[in-house]
Amino acid sequence: MSTDTQRLSYQRDLVYDYCCERFKELMAEERHEDALAIADEFFEWLDPDQMEQEETLYFNEEELQEVYQERFGSDCE
Repeated sequence: MSTDTQRLSYQRDLVYDYCCERFKELMAEERHEDALAIADEFFEWLDPDQMEQEETLYFNEEELQEVYQERFGSDCE
């Protein structure tokens, strides 16, 4: 597994853990609408049947700029 893939996987795990914990906290505080807002935003990640199938799109900004400059020959800033 590449370093970028490992880093991205780790970051996604952190977001997942935070969302689960925050959802539980909000439910315990009876802030149901706030909890449901998190669940709506991260539904695919929170659903155990979909969690592993949900794609995470990632790009390296520097690599993307290089590809753009190679193709179009201009500065993209």
